[in-house]
Amino acid sequence: MKRRTFLKSSAVLGTSLLATPNFVFAQSKNPFGITTTPRKFSLVNSFTLEPSQDVAQLWIPLPLEESYQKVVRISYEGNFSEAYISNENPFNTKILYAKWEKGTDKRELTLNMDIVTQERSVNLNKANNSTQYSDEIKLYLEGTKHTPVNETITNFAKEIVKEAKTPLQKAQAIYDWTVTNMYRDNSVKGCGVGDAMRTIQDKIFGGKCTDISSVFVALLRNAGIPAREVFGIRVGQSKISNACGKANEKGFANITGGQHCRAEFYIAGIGWVPADPADVTKVRLAEELSNEDKKVKETKAYMFGNWEMNWMAFNYARDFVLTPKPTQYPLNMLGYPYGEIGEDALDYYDPKAFAYSYISQESL
Repeated sequence: MKRRTFLKSSAVLGTSLLATPNFVFAQSKNPFGITTTPRKFSLVNSFTLEPSQDVAQLWIPLPLEESYQKVVRISYEGNFSEAYISNENPFNTKILYAKWEKGTDKRELTLNMDIVTQERSVNLNKANNSTQYSDEIKLYLEGTKHTPVNETITNFAKEIVKEAKTPLQKAQAIYDWTVTNMYRDNSVKGCGVGDAMRTIQDKIFGGKCTDISSVFVALLRNAGIPAREVFGIRVGQSKISNACGKANEKGFANITGGQHCRAEFYIAGIGWVPADPADVTKVRLAEELSNEDKKVKETKAYMFGNWEMNWMAFNYARDFVLTPKPTQYPLNMLGYPYGEIGEDALDYYDPKAFAYSYISQESL
């Protein structure tokens, strides 16, 4: 490892910030016992790339700094020739980039993070009916390759919201439709591709979290409501269901492959509203329940306006180009690490072949 590079990165981020972050505390009532008490997680991400005579590059998504989660410490080390943290991309996505030159026999990197989270909850009664948005918010009304805005989806969304009057009522109608009509398909690889156009056009409403969240987001945008997917990873035990995250009695969890995509939409008077239609479908399937079961109804109600924060958010990026520019682009999403050896992209859905592992330890 180049010590100069490591010291520079650590100094920028503050390697040992021990003070507990200040949160804006939210108030919510739920049947699951989820509280506003902050939770602290220590994470270790380990990467070992195969020896090669080609240049190797690695882009690792890093957590957002938001009111519901604060990064307390972050550091990394390895035998890379170059490594740095950057957010030079259209979605201001924070990424750790590392590079190994030709002829490197062993390519290793270890990323350590401490993060404090708190249940995210909004007051839906603060909503107003304004549809005047800033340019920053308008970005999330635009279509992308995987969440397009077009006549087909707009007409479909209009049919869903035809009885709704306000933006919040429209969002509720779209959420209800998504949770009721979409289903989790465990045969889908990873988090899914999230191709909303194909899902709606072919009327195949099954998939994983990115598929379900992307349909939700696309319908909202086509109904004139700013919305975005939020890519992240489960980091600890859920109080709702083991299907939504689990750890052992000491708070340890192997979270490799625990990536999970949520969503949020913008309502004037409130701001960004958290939602998680995908996990409603996951609880329903994992616990062999129906839409009429009490737990599914309670989970559905909670996940419109709330997030249980045993999960860490990375970014909102869809269909964008990484920096530095990789051989393959644009990237569909960045919930997983992305790597290339020479001109070949590594399969981020296959951690063992990639190879990487993620673990998490909650401070109990």
